[in-house]
Amino acid sequence: MATTTPTLNQTQTVLRTENLNVYYGNFLALKNICLNIPKNKITAFIGPSGCGKSTLLRCYNRLNDLVDSFRCEGKVYYYNQDLYASSIDPVEVRRQIGMVFQKPNPFPKSIYENITFGAKINGYRGDMDELVERSLRQAALWDEVKDKLKQSGLSLSGGQQQRLCIARAVAVQPQVILMDEPCSALDPISTIKIEELLQELKEQYTIVIVTHNMQQASRVSDMTAFFNVEPTGKGGRMGYLVEHDNTEVIFQNPQEKSTQEYVSGRFG
Repeated sequence: MATTTPTLNQTQTVLRTENLNVYYGNFLALKNICLNIPKNKITAFIGPSGCGKSTLLRCYNRLNDLVDSFRCEGKVYYYNQDLYASSIDPVEVRRQIGMVFQKPNPFPKSIYENITFGAKINGYRGDMDELVERSLRQAALWDEVKDKLKQSGLSLSGGQQQRLCIARAVAVQPQVILMDEPCSALDPISTIKIEELLQELKEQYTIVIVTHNMQQASRVSDMTAFFNVEPTGKGGRMGYLVEHDNTEVIFQNPQEKSTQEYVSGRFG
């Protein structure tokens, strides 16, 4: 279970885990994760099902707190702040570190209200019309919906709904955007649009994306972390980090045999 750590060329680290173990009850889901996420880069998490990619993603914005049996050991830092310190408000964490899910999940409200919902909750006092336009432009959706802002977000196509969810996420002005397989439910054309959008968004945001699509990981990410699983007895499987490096290294010259076998399609 060797783990390599890349040289980040002085790039600032936004998220950092140190010896992180994640449990659901007595089940150890992730073991000893040490990983740095660099600022204004796209980091892809790849690996077979059950290796803990989504679990780790949810550790970054404390969504796992909503699972009664969840507990963790070790440290998760946002810059130099311990995200699991007793003084930390999970709601504020989720404002700074937004999430886009696998299946588009617009609110059953108008396109306009989808964008303004989080801003209102967070006490935004600026121009709401300007916020809506800016957020939709950032999500490359403005030109498609500017004349139907009062229509339901649910009336949009799947790809448009996912971009609406991205616009909703950026509207609260986070620092980090987490994406859990954001294109898996989309058609190829919508997927391309999302991938192009990610390249624009990384200029302003740090992005972490979970994907099972190796071509997507190689296309869109700057860094890639490969996770694998090992049996734990009684049918259990524990996830661990095998290798983390620049994406071209992971796909062209990985250090570990299992990484090479996974990215070449021999298993997973």
